[in-house]
Amino acid sequence: MLLSFDIGNTSIHLGLFEGDKVVATWRLGVEAEKFPDEYGVLFTNLLLLKGYRVEDVDAVIIACDVPPLTPTVTEVARDYFGVEPLLVGHGLRTGVRILYENPRGLGSDRIVDAVAAIHLYGPPVIVVDFGTGTVFDAINEDGDYLGGAIAPGIGIASEALFRRGAMLSRVALETPGNAIGRNTANAMQSGILYGYAGLVDGIVYRFREELGSHDIRVVATGGWAEQIAPLSKGIDIVNPDLTLTGLRLIYEMNCDR
Repeated sequence: MLLSFDIGNTSIHLGLFEGDKVVATWRLGVEAEKFPDEYGVLFTNLLLLKGYRVEDVDAVIIACDVPPLTPTVTEVARDYFGVEPLLVGHGLRTGVRILYENPRGLGSDRIVDAVAAIHLYGPPVIVVDFGTGTVFDAINEDGDYLGGAIAPGIGIASEALFRRGAMLSRVALETPGNAIGRNTANAMQSGILYGYAGLVDGIVYRFREELGSHDIRVVATGGWAEQIAPLSKGIDIVNPDLTLTGLRLIYEMNCDR
């Protein structure tokens, strides 16, 4: 079985695959100061809670945008799962031609998402990944990765509002019944959630204009995708496991190495 790690700035998304089927997923907070043994015990227990053993894992792939965590999780793969992990980076086969001006400046998750979106939905396609940042990626009709846009993530933006607004208390980010809030809590919820839906729709509209078609499908992933998608006119598909699927596909392209 393949265990995939998508490590971002605020969360670790794990997926366990049996063949091409994801049989278990977990999402954890990032704690860069944890020792390898702490993570090893944590990952082992997560597997056990879903009815799997360490011995069931015979392959590991890691995409990490937090450099200090790469050696930590690599050590976990070696010591706890007994495998040498495949690290997503330059030099791996992806099947995607990258037309970004500086490919080394791309986060690994952006290419991983593109690989999955092309495989599952075909090009052209636009990906919106709701993570620490809200990241938009554009793939043209030839399946080439063009680039995209990066906006502050919902968590970052709302935290800044809570911290800097002297009269604004922290609120649960739940969708309000109306855009016109009749109290401060609802007004903040509206501004954040409907505001981000509007941001998504605006950027998607511009991407479609530049790609030359308004029929291009848009797939959303990441922690906020399922909450924002119903509020957006631009999102067509929500796939919370898009990045994990891309990791599986990249592993399969490179597993003979």
